[in-house]
Amino acid sequence: MTVPGRRSSTFTRLLRHGFTAPSAAERLLDLPDMSSVRGDPVLLDALGAASDPDLALRGLVRLVEAQDPVERQTLLGTLVSAKPLRDRLIGVLGASEALGDHLARHPRDWHALVTYEAADLHPGVEEFERGLADATDPVTLRIAYRRCLLSIAARDVCGTTDVAQAAAELADLATATLRAALAIARTAAPADAAQCRLAVIAMGKCGGHELNYVSDVDVIFVGEPVEGADESKAMQAATRLASHLMRICSETTIEGTIWPVDANLRPEGRNGPLVRTLSSHLAYYQRWAKTWEFQALLKARPVAGDPMLGEEYVEAVSPLVWQAAERENFVADVQKMRRRVVDNIPVAEVHRELKLGPGGLRDVEFAVQLLQLVHGRSDATLHSGTTLKALQSLAAGGYVGRADAAQLDAAYRFLRAMEHRIQLYRLRRTHLVPEDEADLRRLGRSLGLRTDPVAELNKEWKRHASVVRRLHEKIFYRPLLDAVAQLAPGETRLSPKAAGQRLEALGYADPAAALRHLEALSSGVTRKAAIQRTLLPVLLGWFADSADPDAGLLGFRKVSDALGKTPWYLRLLRDEGAAAENLARVLSAGRLAPDLLLRAPEAVALLGDPEGLRPRGRDALEQEILAAVGRAETTEGGVASARGVRRRGLFRTAAADLIGSYGTEDSPAEADPGALVDRVGNAVTDLNAATLAGALRAAVREQWDDTLPTRFAVIGMGRFGGHEQSYGSDADVLFVHEPLEGVDDQEATRAANTVIAEMRRLLQPPTADPPLLIDVDLRPEGKSGPMVRTLASYEAYYRRWSLVWESQALLRAEPMAGDADLGRRFVELVDPLRYPAEGLGEDAVREIRRLKARMESERLPRGADPTLHTKLGRGGLSDVEWTVQLFQMQHGWAEPGLRTTRTRHALAAAHAAGLISTEDAQILDEAWVLATRVRNGVMLVRGRAGDTFPSDGRELGAVGRYLGYGPGRVGDMLDDYRRTTRRARAVVEELFYGA
Repeated sequence: MTVPGRRSSTFTRLLRHGFTAPSAAERLLDLPDMSSVRGDPVLLDALGAASDPDLALRGLVRLVEAQDPVERQTLLGTLVSAKPLRDRLIGVLGASEALGDHLARHPRDWHALVTYEAADLHPGVEEFERGLADATDPVTLRIAYRRCLLSIAARDVCGTTDVAQAAAELADLATATLRAALAIARTAAPADAAQCRLAVIAMGKCGGHELNYVSDVDVIFVGEPVEGADESKAMQAATRLASHLMRICSETTIEGTIWPVDANLRPEGRNGPLVRTLSSHLAYYQRWAKTWEFQALLKARPVAGDPMLGEEYVEAVSPLVWQAAERENFVADVQKMRRRVVDNIPVAEVHRELKLGPGGLRDVEFAVQLLQLVHGRSDATLHSGTTLKALQSLAAGGYVGRADAAQLDAAYRFLRAMEHRIQLYRLRRTHLVPEDEADLRRLGRSLGLRTDPVAELNKEWKRHASVVRRLHEKIFYRPLLDAVAQLAPGETRLSPKAAGQRLEALGYADPAAALRHLEALSSGVTRKAAIQRTLLPVLLGWFADSADPDAGLLGFRKVSDALGKTPWYLRLLRDEGAAAENLARVLSAGRLAPDLLLRAPEAVALLGDPEGLRPRGRDALEQEILAAVGRAETTEGGVASARGVRRRGLFRTAAADLIGSYGTEDSPAEADPGALVDRVGNAVTDLNAATLAGALRAAVREQWDDTLPTRFAVIGMGRFGGHEQSYGSDADVLFVHEPLEGVDDQEATRAANTVIAEMRRLLQPPTADPPLLIDVDLRPEGKSGPMVRTLASYEAYYRRWSLVWESQALLRAEPMAGDADLGRRFVELVDPLRYPAEGLGEDAVREIRRLKARMESERLPRGADPTLHTKLGRGGLSDVEWTVQLFQMQHGWAEPGLRTTRTRHALAAAHAAGLISTEDAQILDEAWVLATRVRNGVMLVRGRAGDTFPSDGRELGAVGRYLGYGPGRVGDMLDDYRRTTRRARAVVEELFYGA
């Protein structure tokens, strides 16, 4: 008797055995039907060993209650006395609510778990066919299928079979089920069956002999007419049989469904005929098939119908599969398909996606298939459709390191086991790890994690997913190093031919050169070579993820040759993970950044410092440059120091731009392209302004010892004044001076011209540092006018002769170097010109429109595509800027926000003032930012400026990667550019031209 207020001994025992609702469990055990086993310790131990003891007990009670009295005693007696049945039945009931429901509906099916013969341990297709033999319609087929599934699940949860054996048994059961369904379809339509030969080819996981508990069964149907039959009628008959087979398996009945039969992997997918002849299949694959279709055919296996026709199909397509790696863009196509899968996962589910997410099952499967297709051309041992068998063969052949293969095998088995247990619970097709604590607890316990199931499960899952995330390093790149390095005795290595094939498949255009670089970097027994062997597998992966892997590897070799003897270089890359990835991105993304880096390789240190890539402000830059000029013994030495600061700043800016555009493993790409554009424009403008200030100081010091006989200022114009410069931009400027008191005008002008000539001499010639070209073509009278004027001369000219285009050009005027007060007074002088009181008259507006139209017709280079020219093309920079500048000249007198030299700021001010709608402002801003980013990307990739997309395919791909487009998406990039600029041009037509 239980004392009131105290727990019963049964309650305590239940709690100790893992029940989470011991009171409910105690009530169930007290039911009359359970009286004979209520206190049996063996049964309680078995329940406690289940994945979910509460679920197991509920399922057992339902099963017992469903028996007639005689059968009930037989069940309970066998349960207590026979350990095999007890372990199997309780194991299944504790892991699968769905199979518990099946047993409650079909209470005699528990007998399927009683037998424990040798043949029962590992049944094959024949055993499953016997289990389904009595099925004559979809309902009885489902019942028989569930009964067979019950035995598979029992062996699985009890550990009699491992995850790979369970997956193979599920595939064999699917094979038997397809055969039974086809037999039912043939019986229902004997006339159709008599007209045709029909073969069912399993694809995907069923074809690979690695099926899940609940999965689509992918198939392809091949048909041929029997001798003497009309082909057209035979194909119609075969199609009816195939359709009926699919319905038998897929449709929902009172016994539920089995699984969907999916034929969408057939030629032309769901748009193509359901059944084709063998010759029709071959014609399609030889002419139209895409890379992914050959990858899918890796797993093709005949499973039902005419066995001879099925074998003929596989023999016919097999050579095509192993030639797929020779197709153009093969690896890019495979990687693009993998990325598309990941991109389609809802953001909220990525972290729970066991199959498709990063570090998931599909990562292993894709990687193994890629290596099979690359090396299977010359090695038939790799021709397996089963992932784990293929991985084993890759390791045996030296294509994957044995230790890495073992790690990946363990990770794949663990992830598949998780997937199996998740699906087994309710027999639903899902790959999402549950979030509910009780579900996670059951899942963890089902995998043998008993101390703290939820915490242990998350820890193990993350550990194995981490192994898979580093998969490219492990199985693609380490064997490449082993091919050129000294290995331990007995280790198998890639042959040079195989290593070259792999590098070529991974996107390297010159595999032989790449192997030479790897050998030079990693051979030997020095500590340096050992560190390189650790670093290179990771770096090679990052290089291969770029548009130009060869350039990345070559650049890394050059940097390593230059810095390899310095103690900090390899230590930085080894210990600072960000530094190595940042360096890989910078070296493989184009020519400009590597060129800047190789002129002073020690700048690699910036890549490991979190603050190293942050742009420095103009004050700090100017202070450093002026100090360097002051310390220098010669003018040339001072300006060389200033140009060196500029070069390091350009590298810092380019590296930050590339890393922000590509993103890293730890931080995603910058989501706001406008922020990237603004950072580059501000940083390059500040660098050039500080460099001009340094050159001005050096030029003055050489002759006048820091005291020039005239005040002198440099006024930025164009993109320089607008803080919108790119890496290769000239410095558009005006020079203004004002003689000091008592100094003759002619003497002051000669001094000012001398300074200008000296600045240009010092900054413009190419040296180890990039030149800074000074462009003064926007001065009054253009090239015919004097290089420099006094402030009074400017005032007289603008008062008497100024044209409307000059007022428009002055919208960008901003002091950049020299006498600050003189610069301020110049701005005060030109403000009334660029922001005229009461705005522009109609004649001035017409003149601006006329000039713009003339520029469009005359200045676009011959042969240039107007839809892709970033500066003068449709909806490009010129269109947006002239529209914004028209607003500034018309309304700047009344709207202070429009009085800015910066295009985006002025556009935002026009929107804030109600001069332009939100939609139109966004369209113009998006087009301007995109066109600017294209120009920046072209400069980064080619190392020289350009106003249109490159014609070279690899360079075009690199610009695409910079803009965020994956491999093979160049067409999407060009389409998006044209779409964006077309919309912008429509806005310009309305707002600028008044259309």
